[in-house]
Amino acid sequence: MNICILSGSARPNNNTVRAGKALKKLIEPSHQVKLIDFVTYDLPMLGQAGMNPNDLSIFQKELFQSMEEAHIVFILSPEYNWSTTPELLNLLNYLPNKPFQHLLNNKVFAFVGVSSGKGGKAPALHLMQIVNKIISFSNSESMVSPKIFETHFIKEVIDEEGNLLQNEMFNAGMTDFCNYTLRIADRWFK
Repeated sequence: MNICILSGSARPNNNTVRAGKALKKLIEPSHQVKLIDFVTYDLPMLGQAGMNPNDLSIFQKELFQSMEEAHIVFILSPEYNWSTTPELLNLLNYLPNKPFQHLLNNKVFAFVGVSSGKGGKAPALHLMQIVNKIISFSNSESMVSPKIFETHFIKEVIDEEGNLLQNEMFNAGMTDFCNYTLRIADRWFK
């Protein structure tokens, strides 16, 4: 399967990309995985400008091509003012509109909330609700995986390169989340 991981924080040296790298390492041995780091995010605000699909930036091309090719789209967000990031919300506002609506079709979406402390649940739940509504509103045929994953105290469980550290409970939880999402996608695509 082709898998796209969206690391939805545009902050330099963010923690969210750690979780993205860890997911990639867990999944990559048996699947094609593309990690999109939002550090170079450059989508214009939807209400202020549009995007010409024939004149996209390098980041935009990579983002949209990876989403188009993906069977599974993992969306990772830090807890940002008790919700998700403005960059992810802006991206999601583009998706139900032409010419990007096709990016919502025939996918499984799964969500990870990231926190440097105790948190991460709120952005994952908000994203789940928003993406479900967008899929429904746009009459797309995709599904949202019912299982979310929260990464608490991320610097203590994943290093900068995405290696899982010696935390058996966290490692088992992340592995279970990956395997669950892959099983859901396998059933969806059969």
